[in-house]
Amino acid sequence: MRIGASLFLIACGAILTFAVTKEVNGVDLSTIGVILMIVGAAGLLITLAMVSRRRRTDIIHRPNSTTYIAPGDPVDPVDPRY
Repeated sequence: MRIGASLFLIACGAILTFAVTKEVNGVDLSTIGVILMIVGAAGLLITLAMVSRRRRTDIIHRPNSTTYIAPGDPVDPVDPRY
């Protein structure tokens, strides 16, 4: 679940909880709205945690090739063989 989907679930849950006044037999719409908001908030937190843990990759452009170097990679970016 990405940030947009999480925000969509939170918005739908808020609408069901606070804006809908109709009643459906056997279904409590405000409870469903709260559940959607909780699931959306959990998805948002998980997505933000995953984005913050993403590894950074350095890109070195050379005339003949492009080299991608991840942090902790043993490749020396100055070495002309790469």
